[in-house]
Amino acid sequence: MTSKAAELLEVLWGRASTAPVSASQLRVLFILEHNEGINLRTLADALGSTPPSTSRLCDRLQAVGFMERRASVTSRRELRLYLSRRGRAYLADLRARREGALLSVLEQMPAAQRSALQQGLEAFCVAAAAQIHGDGEPAARTA
Repeated sequence: MTSKAAELLEVLWGRASTAPVSASQLRVLFILEHNEGINLRTLADALGSTPPSTSRLCDRLQAVGFMERRASVTSRRELRLYLSRRGRAYLADLRARREGALLSVLEQMPAAQRSALQQGLEAFCVAAAAQIHGDGEPAARTA
């Protein structure tokens, strides 16, 4: 059942997307949002990718204005990666569209089942955040 729910959620989110970025690039944006100023190697490790492949992903994100590379204050040879203002706005808009698509489905559910789902999702967020971020706190609003 969880697999079917995940697939249906992907379809709903896909309908809500205006995707100027690929799924891999979107993942980079989410990682940068939670790890402002990381370097390329750390990002590559988080993606399970190589630095050259990750650098190409970043090139494309920088080209559309969603991320910035800045020189490190501690090492002129190292670049730090940041979401740009436009990247943050894109993520906020994407989340709003996804939430709207999800709310249209939730409104069709009986109130008791909607409440039970909300409690379950809150527990899921805490557990997933602990596993992903290692802090036990749910992320501010991940995708």
